[in-house]
Amino acid sequence: MGVGTSIRRILGRWGGPFGPEPAADSAGGEQSLIALEAKLGHVFRDRGLLRNALLHRSHIHVTGQDREQSNERLEFLGDAVLGLVVNDLLFATFPESSEGDLTKMKSLLVCGARLSEVAVAADLGIHIRMSRSEAATGGRLRSSILADTTEALIGAVYLDAGLPAARAVVERLVLKGAERVLKRRSLRNYKSRLQEMIQAAHKSPPRYKVLSVDGPDHDRLFKVAVTFDGEVLGTGEGRNKKAAEQHAAQQALAKFDGDADIPSGSED
Repeated sequence: MGVGTSIRRILGRWGGPFGPEPAADSAGGEQSLIALEAKLGHVFRDRGLLRNALLHRSHIHVTGQDREQSNERLEFLGDAVLGLVVNDLLFATFPESSEGDLTKMKSLLVCGARLSEVAVAADLGIHIRMSRSEAATGGRLRSSILADTTEALIGAVYLDAGLPAARAVVERLVLKGAERVLKRRSLRNYKSRLQEMIQAAHKSPPRYKVLSVDGPDHDRLFKVAVTFDGEVLGTGEGRNKKAAEQHAAQQALAKFDGDADIPSGSED
């Protein structure tokens, strides 16, 4: 689904970036939860867990609740459950692979960029409860928020129905197309791949530039651009500079994977 389509759906569902947030127990809110359950392939026995998984900290802040009531604790749990399920699958599927290669494959399948792709495919952004200001600045499309909420949902499913149910959701959403993901992306990190591709044709490596740093000291969001010969190849976000650079390199590689030409210029 294109970004334009996603934005139109968001505006139709939420009444625009400054529209009111629906009450969790409203008819519209319940229908939204039911629709999301269908995409997850899991019907919650305790729908309060599902609501909690969709509760971004920005909404907690404006309503005066404690931060612990946001989805961050579920995100912590979901990250561990996701790692276990993916590790188990990789261990069984690749018996000849080394620990190092298994670790690299896992990182490709559970990285923030991959989880963000999963969330976009499930239209997760329209279901997240966040502050109006967060929504107005593109929060429903922000990769870090989408990835974190995906992990929170996995944690919620685990608490609701145990590991088998969580495994089914991970396999349905995150591991769907895993072979394609692993084939498409090298076992090396994105920055290394991009540098090797460009230096194979030129003598100079790409360069990375921090575009912005938002948020308080304990919860920063970095935005970075990767460039070559003055041309922006990709941009990325992350909770630290290194993660943002990896995301930017991934975006650049996605263009090359789509048969885009490597820039022909050179840098001094």
